[in-house]
Amino acid sequence: MDRISAIRNVEDALREFEGGEADLAATERRVAAVLRTYATEFDGDGDVFRAVGDDPVDGTVVVAPSESAARERALAASGIDDPIDDGNAPDFDVERF
Repeated sequence: MDRISAIRNVEDALREFEGGEADLAATERRVAAVLRTYATEFDGDGDVFRAVGDDPVDGTVVVAPSESAARERALAASGIDDPIDDGNAPDFDVERF
């Protein structure tokens, strides 16, 4: 899915929500599915992973080609640049999502 298709799909979901044809939960699921599809295709052969553990990483969802890459991306997305150097590495695992 290219960017324009993703945007159109999100707009369609919002239009249905605004028109009363879909509730908030259905709209959230649809938009999340569009984003997941777009991100997975955009990032190549990666899988979707979710971090589970200590804050601020807990719940972070990333697309990555491996678990080790997913750990690095989850740390970076949480604002932790180099946890080994500054000693504040959160304790967490990544699982396919």
